Amino acid sequence: MCHGGCGVLLHIKNGRLVHIEGDKDSPMNRGALCAKGRATIEMVYHPQRLTRPMKRTGPRGKGEFEPISWEEAFDSIVGKLKRVIKEDGPQGIALAQGTGRHHYLNLIRFVNALGSPNWIEPGAAQCLFPRVNVSLVTYGEFLVSDYYSGTKPACALFWGSNPLVSGPDGKVPFVVRRLIKAIPHTFCIDPRISQTAKHCKHILQLRPGTDMALALAMSQVIIKEALYDKEFVKDWTYGFEEFEEHVKKYSPQWAARITGLKEETIFNIARSYATHKPGIIDWGVSIEQTPNSLQTVRSIAILRALVGNIDKPGADIFGMHILGPTPIFRRRAIRSQEKRLGADTYKLLGGRDAFIPSAHIPTLLETMRTGKPYPIRAFMIFGNNGLATFANPKEYREALMKMDMVVIADFFRTPTVEYADYFLPAAIWPEVNQVVGLPYIAENGVSVQQKVIQVGECKQDEEILAELAGRLGLELGCESIEELIASQLKRTNLTFEELKEKGYYFPPLRFNKYIDHGFKTPSKKIELYSQKLKELGYEPLPSYREPPESPLSTPELAKKYPYILITGRRQKEFFQSEYHQLSSLREKRKHPQTEIHPKAAVKHNIEDGDWIKISSPRGSIYQQAKVTEEIRADVISVEHAWWYPEIKEHGHGVWDCNANILTNNKPPYDPAFGTYQLRGLLCKVEKEKPTTLLKKLTTSAT
Repeated sequence: MCHGGCGVLLHIKNGRLVHIEGDKDSPMNRGALCAKGRATIEMVYHPQRLTRPMKRTGPRGKGEFEPISWEEAFDSIVGKLKRVIKEDGPQGIALAQGTGRHHYLNLIRFVNALGSPNWIEPGAAQCLFPRVNVSLVTYGEFLVSDYYSGTKPACALFWGSNPLVSGPDGKVPFVVRRLIKAIPHTFCIDPRISQTAKHCKHILQLRPGTDMALALAMSQVIIKEALYDKEFVKDWTYGFEEFEEHVKKYSPQWAARITGLKEETIFNIARSYATHKPGIIDWGVSIEQTPNSLQTVRSIAILRALVGNIDKPGADIFGMHILGPTPIFRRRAIRSQEKRLGADTYKLLGGRDAFIPSAHIPTLLETMRTGKPYPIRAFMIFGNNGLATFANPKEYREALMKMDMVVIADFFRTPTVEYADYFLPAAIWPEVNQVVGLPYIAENGVSVQQKVIQVGECKQDEEILAELAGRLGLELGCESIEELIASQLKRTNLTFEELKEKGYYFPPLRFNKYIDHGFKTPSKKIELYSQKLKELGYEPLPSYREPPESPLSTPELAKKYPYILITGRRQKEFFQSEYHQLSSLREKRKHPQTEIHPKAAVKHNIEDGDWIKISSPRGSIYQQAKVTEEIRADVISVEHAWWYPEIKEHGHGVWDCNANILTNNKPPYDPAFGTYQLRGLLCKVEKEKPTTLLKKLTTSAT
């Protein structure tokens, strides 16, 4: 029901799922389950779930469909795909998916086997992948926090991360909560007092978009006061002298003016992280959603190396890679690079040095709308509700309307599904066979999911993709789910049947893995001064840049839009745009909420629970006010990905309440990732008078 990781016991009676409970033996959750996990049965058997293939019968966007057989669906889709390939080449087909699930790498396999360069998902430039790519150029591989070895960190920094709500990347909230309680020195860096922040001893409510200023000032303190790990820096880092000289201009005094934090607060966090070891930096998506994404993440990554918190028990550690890799046919991805939209400019997004090369979303959508530099006629979407989760959804809708064919695999009738020509009913997790390495990318353990039920005609995404590959006559990508799982498990010496009995496999962690062969970088050391970035034409040392839209960079705009907008707040009841249909979850959160400080609320005559209008230079949305002192007085925080399944017209409310109406997918972009600005934007708020729209929203949830 989210990124996954919790061990559960499923009770089946007469082929039907009747009960779910947490597995007390699981090292991840130890028997605990969140509200989303407990809602699994409601999700699987929900009366609104679509369980048969369908094709469009009315105008695109009206959501008028009729059921068809799988055979008819495959025949029609494959026939049209073959025609596009013959007339325009495989680049005439674009594919998209959403946040990481079991089919994630299998869709990329299909894309590369097909020969299309145009695969997208929001995370490639906006979530996780910047952290992964920065880790590759800095350390040689990805780092994760050690939550499982038994050695507790002495210090933890939760930087733009709220894992007690989001539980990202196979890192379950229960483990994080236990650890926070046991750590003597905890810091949360966030403009708002999140659920994670409430458990931390220190909260740094900095101005959105200024994380890099804080990180660079911390580096200056650590170096200037000789708090860095001199032996580790000497033996295992490259470019320390250059970096030391570089950060001399980034003082705590300078950073205090930029971030809004006190100088003593910056000194305190720097000294605590450097002296209380081992320590972790649990970083999150907030630091990536800026046009200076690469260097923001780099500035934080370097902190770990300065103090030597690298691959030690209780620190940030490299993965064991228990699972064998899922072959994604990377050579074919590189072969199609010249046609990949944005690859020539955003080299760590779409070039040969990218973790998983993908197209640049704004460039792809523009090409879909205009047919330049070449036509794109078919769009296939697996598990993504783009009208709720992509920036500038109006442009996304225009792109959908230009397509000859739109194919969507999902569970429910979402706002995006209504623009499909063909809908394919996807399996939910109890209907799925899979193995997954946890945490993501590092794979220090393996969990198993076995199919135990079948609902309607729903198929696992991997099965759909293999069938399409076979019918298209592709040389690769036709393997069965069982074959793929067997290949992944070779390193464990376990069969899928054996792993089903165990439920999970978490061998003891190994540390200091770099000592024998060094780091996987050009210098074999951690690169504070990055040779790879210099080779690619990017800055080898991180430099601070003010966000392109902010009170400092656009002061005239700030007069009209005086508040700083953050748009990515998660809700523990939902996962991105999912589960708004489930009454057990929805009754806990009937409407989207915007957090506003009491000072701002009084200024605009807003009371807690009032409907308010939030506007940016891109548009306006409506949410309910949550008046709280747990946010900076100059910041407005809106919940993202909202829509109303029960509203039948007007896009299910996606045009009225969705945070992405306010966000920006226009340049300037991050030079390496093509990231656009989703946070730290400018906005204004006002109390909304009763309208027909608000009456509709208010009554819909009842």
